[in-house]
Amino acid sequence: MEMKQYDLIIIGGGAAGLTAAQYGARSGLKTILIEGAIPGGQALWVESLENYPGLSTPISGFEMAERFTKQAEEFGAEIAHDQVSSVTKEKKSFHVQTESTLYAAEALIVATGAKRRYLGVKGEEELGGKGVSYCATCDGPFFKGKRILVVGGGDAACVEAMFLSKLSDNIVMIHRKETFRAQKAIAQQVLDNESIQVRFNTTLVEIKGISKVESVLLRNGITGEIQEEPMDAVFIFIGSEPQTQLVDHLVQKDEGGYIVTNSEMESSCPGLFAAGDVRATPFRQVIVAASDGAIAARCASIYLDRLRGTEYK
Repeated sequence: MEMKQYDLIIIGGGAAGLTAAQYGARSGLKTILIEGAIPGGQALWVESLENYPGLSTPISGFEMAERFTKQAEEFGAEIAHDQVSSVTKEKKSFHVQTESTLYAAEALIVATGAKRRYLGVKGEEELGGKGVSYCATCDGPFFKGKRILVVGGGDAACVEAMFLSKLSDNIVMIHRKETFRAQKAIAQQVLDNESIQVRFNTTLVEIKGISKVESVLLRNGITGEIQEEPMDAVFIFIGSEPQTQLVDHLVQKDEGGYIVTNSEMESSCPGLFAAGDVRATPFRQVIVAASDGAIAARCASIYLDRLRGTEYK
């Protein structure tokens, strides 16, 4: 099989990968981005992106992805629509095998993102983007003063509930167990917040509504009783799964499975950088992913100069 040689390979076509492709190409690197689906990542599911700096008029995540893609290609980055099956490192070179081609480069950026976990309850998929959300920062402002249900018991759920409490004083937070699994300090902030009504041993059974969220069915885990309550929005925070399978054998990860990087986005494997939701980061937003991608590409360029003895001094 023919091997195609590049300076920089990027796996993943979300905001992080597309930004890295643009900055890599602008740096004069022969750059290719490999994405098995439509470029855009999780932003594709955002109906109205209103908090990206410089956009006075909100646009859809799909349109944003199209702009990112066009810009990367205009700067000279190649985009291959293919599925990566394996990644190996041979001496100083990374070999990326897809269904049809073998690619090689001395620098690799992994921007494969993370897949959110779904509850799988009736109404969750049907009302996604119509009151069902997985991002308080993105969608919370649409529900100012409304009755909001928050599902989850970890750090993310508690932090997001606190954010939502700034927008509404009518929040119900449920967790299937009898205590939060979040850090004690964060959990206590939620428990002390008068705008948040916490219910333990409670699960979401169904989300009801026609064109928007109208009510929910909640089950009491102790009595088994199911009650219907009016609700305007449901925010679900039950974790996500970083897509690191391709490089598990090459990099160090944290307890959540995310790739650990330094401030230059470099992993424990020299020459392998990570950007966006796949890496350990305290905040996951389109703008953060884009920033990660720009830093990763810039630092990959510096890494290559050092490797080749062409570093500017």
